[in-house]
Amino acid sequence: MTEPTKPATPKPVPRPIPKPHPTAGANPAFSQGNAAAAEAAEWGRVDDEGNVWLRSGEGERIVGQYAAQGSKKDALAIYVRRYLDLKAQLDLIEARLETVNPDESASALKAFDKQLIEPSVIGDVDALRSRSAELSSRIVELRAQYRAKRQEAKAEALAQREALVERAEAIAASVNTPINWRDTRKELLDLIDRWKHAQKNGPRIDRTTSDALWKRLTHSRKVFEDARRAFFSNQDKQRAQVVATKERLIAQVEAIAHSTNWRETSNEMRRLMDEWKAAGRCSKRVDDKLWERFIAAREVFFSARSAHHAAVDEELAKNLAAKLELLTEAEALLPIDDLDAARAAYRAIGERWEAIGMVPRSDYPRVEGRMRQIADEIRRAEDEQWRRTDPEKKKRSTGMAAQLEALIAELDEEIAATKEAGDESKLKELTEARAARQAWLDQVNSDL
Repeated sequence: MTEPTKPATPKPVPRPIPKPHPTAGANPAFSQGNAAAAEAAEWGRVDDEGNVWLRSGEGERIVGQYAAQGSKKDALAIYVRRYLDLKAQLDLIEARLETVNPDESASALKAFDKQLIEPSVIGDVDALRSRSAELSSRIVELRAQYRAKRQEAKAEALAQREALVERAEAIAASVNTPINWRDTRKELLDLIDRWKHAQKNGPRIDRTTSDALWKRLTHSRKVFEDARRAFFSNQDKQRAQVVATKERLIAQVEAIAHSTNWRETSNEMRRLMDEWKAAGRCSKRVDDKLWERFIAAREVFFSARSAHHAAVDEELAKNLAAKLELLTEAEALLPIDDLDAARAAYRAIGERWEAIGMVPRSDYPRVEGRMRQIADEIRRAEDEQWRRTDPEKKKRSTGMAAQLEALIAELDEEIAATKEAGDESKLKELTEARAARQAWLDQVNSDL
């Protein structure tokens, strides 16, 4: 059984017609629905043979057929929806034009333009093609702008990444200067993280430049890390030396902590303290423990010394009180009436004075000075008594007085003769000589 022959599809017969100008209500089939659909429907028709025709600037052509059981309205609506779908695609491309990569828009528009090659739709296809051409021109402009912005962004990104590298190199160059290793390392690692983030999320730069900058960055990190490890290794050695030095000083302090040679040991303790301060520091925890041991050993000595000095001070205070009592007793001997009695009493007081012992250093000049004053008074009384009772001295004084009297008598005669002669110069000389001898005579007579 042979299948029935399908009727031949009628070929479109181009008929140039004026471009329609749709007006509201021109197509009652869509007037109550979507206005866009109604406007699109004005560009097509359905004939009695079931053919769907599209009007355009090129004329009229068949774009499809509808089933015999369907209505012309339904057939027209199908092709209108297809047009509106195309228009929606173009609207979306236009809406995204300023926000997406122009290449993406160009690709979407190229795909859209393929659909405009004899599309099976009902609507203003010429308007879609015109809009597509305008968008294509706009994309060309946007591409130029995009390339310019991209170059600008790349230049800015390059400058930013070079700045990161230069800062890292500056950090690497500072390793021979005093720096905070922890904070500086944190900064360096942050620079590397920022670099990686920029590489991953920021504008891309060319591979050659990127590799060169990364090589500089990693070299700076290596220089820093090598210097950091060397620093802390050397610091560990220095700290070990500090610990050894302080252990030695602790041992030395402990060895002399029980000494009673107060002065020499005090001097040695001060010297060891100076050496401790010059030794430097190790870790705080270890240094604190060493310091506690060092101070504890020192405290043994200085506590004992303080106790000793306190006992000495107490004894010296008692001695001072006793000597002040003796001073009161000794000063009662003045003025001296009976030299022999005063001398005997002072001698007894002196023996008691020496037996008492030392007094505080600050009081020594005062109490010893008062005691010397009493001794001086007794000595002066003895000298006066000797001067009065020395026979040899009296004899010498009597002979000298006679000689001085004879000289004065001779000078008196010369003075009288000189006055008569009127020699004023010689008179003055003789007068001064007589006055000197008279003073000498008066002194000799006072000693008799």
